[in-house]
Amino acid sequence: MDKMIEELNLKAKGYASLIRNVQDEVGKVIVGQSDIVEKTMIALIANGHVLIEGVPGLAKTLLIKTLAQCLDCGFVRLQFTPDLLPADIVGTKIYNHKTSSFTTVKGPVFNNFVLADEINRAPPKVQSALLEAMQEYQVSIQGETFPLKKPFLVLATQNPIELEGTYKLPEAQVDRFMFKLMISYPSKGDEKLIIKRFTQGQEIKVNKAITAKQIAELQGFLPSVYVDEKVEDYVTEIVDATRNPSKYRVDVDSHIEYGASPRASLWLILSSKAHALLNGRGYVIPEDVRAVAHEVLRHRVLLTYEAEAEGVTADDIVSKVLDAVVVP
Repeated sequence: MDKMIEELNLKAKGYASLIRNVQDEVGKVIVGQSDIVEKTMIALIANGHVLIEGVPGLAKTLLIKTLAQCLDCGFVRLQFTPDLLPADIVGTKIYNHKTSSFTTVKGPVFNNFVLADEINRAPPKVQSALLEAMQEYQVSIQGETFPLKKPFLVLATQNPIELEGTYKLPEAQVDRFMFKLMISYPSKGDEKLIIKRFTQGQEIKVNKAITAKQIAELQGFLPSVYVDEKVEDYVTEIVDATRNPSKYRVDVDSHIEYGASPRASLWLILSSKAHALLNGRGYVIPEDVRAVAHEVLRHRVLLTYEAEAEGVTADDIVSKVLDAVVVP
């Protein structure tokens, strides 16, 4: 076992160095927000989709565009608007009068990385066009199914639903996002650096730091990262505590409408593995689980009206659960 762990650690350190190169390139443009960048890289390694929420002007779109520039893969930006149609995303079939047949026109979703910008400014019918692509990595166009490119990652941004012109995302779609990241205002020091970086007319260029083949290697190595059975038990107890809080003496029964789905358990393990890899380890420790728990669970724990009225957030619930469940 020790020899196997040593070999995994050696490989993990090599992959961690590769990911750090990507983070360094992104850091040339993005000031601060290191945690958001790190979590986005974890999602990339784990082949999971990311939803980033924050008020306008916090560089959500810029972060994703910069990341795409560092990856030697196909990239497309979709601006979600109220008049967008599902066919504008997945494609459609057009009738050809000359040949008396239909020709399939594939939509922009047939790219490696899809930036769904301001996703909650389009109505639910349009948002649901991404459901099959995000879960099954394929798209059906008028009865015909087409596989998507690999790697395939949806990076979506959304404004808080309190802002005018926004729609609430369907729960089924939100659950398909591995992470929900909350981006906040920069510190005073970071804001001063942003002013200097973007008001002096300097052109900032980033280099391609990783290829599609290397991303596939990373994603292929991830299942090999070792997870002890005690850590698996820890993950299942965390998820179970969101469904049966009283069993773990977490006093939030009146605040939880629905607990986390089984996808939460899967993404907790996979994202913990990616977090371990990012730190040059070939094995998972409980701290890896705790490091990604809020991002995995905050959009999967549905709150009651009472919780919302009292100002209780999903992050508050997750923190109480983490405090209550015994760490192995």
